[in-house]
Amino acid sequence: MAAVILTVGLAFIGYLATYLNGLRLAQRQARLARVNQQLSDFYGPLFALMEANSRTYDTFSERYARPDGRDPFRHETPPTDQELAQWRTWATTVFIPNIRTMRDVVVTRADLLIEEEMPQALLQLCAHVAGYEITAARWAQGNYEEHLSLTPFPGRDLKEYTRDRFTRLKSEQAQLLGNSRTVGRNRWTFLVGR
Repeated sequence: MAAVILTVGLAFIGYLATYLNGLRLAQRQARLARVNQQLSDFYGPLFALMEANSRTYDTFSERYARPDGRDPFRHETPPTDQELAQWRTWATTVFIPNIRTMRDVVVTRADLLIEEEMPQALLQLCAHVAGYEITAARWAQGNYEEHLSLTPFPGRDLKEYTRDRFTRLKSEQAQLLGNSRTVGRNRWTFLVGR
């Protein structure tokens, strides 16, 4: 009788271990799928567009820099008509399409946010785009009194936000895939106690 109870008990423990391991693997796969979607549909595009926009703006600033190195919009001497015409070209060709796409990612894929609430940098981005919509509409009518968005671009905050979240998710993805050197180092550190 004891042998039967032991056999049944071991079988049950084996089944329970298999079930729990399968559950853990399913949860890991679900988390990996979520992280992959966050990277491919939200943070990856947002990060790439932010970097492209930032680098393009740096190029504009260098090309049209004043003798002291500052761009025309960050200088006490107002931009010339020629500089403003160049700005409108760059803005309508590159900057406004990029920020519109960034806004569209935020608006259509907010379900992929890491946070529970919309971060301020993303709300500021949406407001900045709305402000440029007005400015661009005026340009289309030949009104060149304004050349910037009514709301400032959250450049530094947005750049930090997108880089931080993208990097964090890439690290988590690597850990879930089990192919990160960091994961290996962390396990080794844990084992040797350093």
